[in-house]
Amino acid sequence: MITDVSTPFHSLPPGALTTITLRLALAASVGLVLGSGRERLRKTSGMRTHMVVSIGSAVFTLAPILAALGNDGISRVIQGIVQGIGFLGAGTIIKLSDRAEVKGLTTAASTWLTAALGVSAGLGYLWLAVIGTVIAWMVLVPLGIIEKRMEKKRLSNGATGQ
Repeated sequence: MITDVSTPFHSLPPGALTTITLRLALAASVGLVLGSGRERLRKTSGMRTHMVVSIGSAVFTLAPILAALGNDGISRVIQGIVQGIGFLGAGTIIKLSDRAEVKGLTTAASTWLTAALGVSAGLGYLWLAVIGTVIAWMVLVPLGIIEKRMEKKRLSNGATGQ
């Protein structure tokens, strides 16, 4: 635990700055990929939101690692991230009162997933972050386009009485 307040900044061990930079760049890339897909589909939570969530999650994950808080400290921080992002995601969910329809669930879920991938990047799990991002992108973008087409078709069939 860091208790020394005699110096304004803490020094880093050799190579730590490179590691921090690479992990935060990975987190930014994860957010960019998922956010750009959401942006393309004109969703409310786009590139900047996903990038900030991912980078923020990585920073929160890196801080206890650099402070040598141990696994318990890191675990508590990750629990806080999950709860905080859950609260943020809840704010994106809207129940339309005139219809039995809920909007924003995928936006909330993609924000939550982006935080998880940011934590993975912060912990240094490159392949977990990369593979998770690729699979998430496939679910969000191509399936999102297919889902929109199916919805259009369903609405047009309903309008014609078929």
